[in-house]
Amino acid sequence: MPTFCRHNRLLQNCTICAREQQFEARPIVSSGAPRATQPRERDERPRLQASRPTRPASAPRSGTGAVRVRRLARGAEDGYRSPLVPGLKSSQDAERLAEEIAFSATRLRLMDRVAAGGEVPDADPAWSDIAGAGDVERRTQLAIRLALAGPRGVEPEERDEAAARVEAWAARHGSLTSAFNGEPSWTPERRFERLFERLGGIRSLSRDSRYALLTLLGHLGVYPLRGVGLFLAGENEATWAAKRAFGIADPLLLDRRASQLADACDVPLDALDLALHNWGSGARVTDGLPEASEPDEWLVEQARHALGL
Repeated sequence: MPTFCRHNRLLQNCTICAREQQFEARPIVSSGAPRATQPRERDERPRLQASRPTRPASAPRSGTGAVRVRRLARGAEDGYRSPLVPGLKSSQDAERLAEEIAFSATRLRLMDRVAAGGEVPDADPAWSDIAGAGDVERRTQLAIRLALAGPRGVEPEERDEAAARVEAWAARHGSLTSAFNGEPSWTPERRFERLFERLGGIRSLSRDSRYALLTLLGHLGVYPLRGVGLFLAGENEATWAAKRAFGIADPLLLDRRASQLADACDVPLDALDLALHNWGSGARVTDGLPEASEPDEWLVEQARHALGL
């Protein structure tokens, strides 16, 4: 009968028990595959390694060039809470947001005044040219150039090419006027939405430049356009700021909460576009108005009241 040791091995095969009981263990016959308990013989022959290109010490690792580190200025938490902006915990942040909403709404009101034939002495003279009663094709071209050259437009070296792309897109519809008018059945809200979508297929036009262009064309009276959404998506200041203020990242919920905030402040929804951009960046873009421009005090108080300040 075979005898097993305390290590659950055949006694004659256990090297430990063989040493203890002073008898010679039987050699183990096994396959040629190496065992984990047996040391491998070291191969002294030199190994051939595939040549691998070396990366310079100063070169960035793959993927790191696309990472943007953003440091947002935040007010100190002081117990502030509002259902309109659940992401904010600081009354200082809410105060700044109220001022930027009021400023952006003031700017749109001044554009509406120019479109109605009024005067805004300190505004960009291009506003009056775009809002004039001249040829619509020329007024559209002026608005395109102004939006692309604006603070949220495209880089200077890309402006001519970007404008040419817009005109090439419009040429497929017959003219700029035909392209921006779209279908006769479109409402101002539908026209804004469809044009924003169509312009998105033009290279170099960011979300901000498209929104700025349609806002100019609408509020200066060139075409019946009315923004019913902010179309927050991608890498831009307005989208980052909205996610922070509304405490959520879902695009549908962002637009819904933006609409609720605009209604509470009694301002057009498209006023929140520039307001969020300015609030998030911490620097006010006046975009057609002098740098020292201030918001209407009544609109400030209105926004402050809506935010519970």
